[in-house]
Amino acid sequence: MRVDLPAQAPRAVVTAAVGPDPRLCVALADRLAEAGYDGTGAVVLAAAGSTDEHSLDGVRRQAALLADHLGVEVTAAFLSAGEPRLADVQPAVVASYLLAPGAFHDAMATAATLVSAPLGDHPVLADVVLERYDEAAAGAAR
Repeated sequence: MRVDLPAQAPRAVVTAAVGPDPRLCVALADRLAEAGYDGTGAVVLAAAGSTDEHSLDGVRRQAALLADHLGVEVTAAFLSAGEPRLADVQPAVVASYLLAPGAFHDAMATAATLVSAPLGDHPVLADVVLERYDEAAAGAAR
């Protein structure tokens, strides 16, 4: 987000990242419940990962927010870059911190007993995305 997108579209306005955001906890909890999570036991918030430490810290902050929301231990883990790696954690329950299905979500599905769906079309995600757009548009108009 901070490197690849600006390099590919140098004149584009890039919004702030979607997360971390406390509102995303509702979407993450809903997706976990839809997958059959009973609200007990530790959860791993799994993300694709990044070579950008700022991005990894954002996932860790979202994990802390989700832990407060669920009242259980939540740790962050990563698939492609970042530590700890999801494969090394061997979780029972994974909250997918992805926007859409694909190769990363498929990898999550093989790593745990219960894996939530990506955030996808959850209404909370739409609210956060629209807010980020409004903020970027207001900043670009200045």
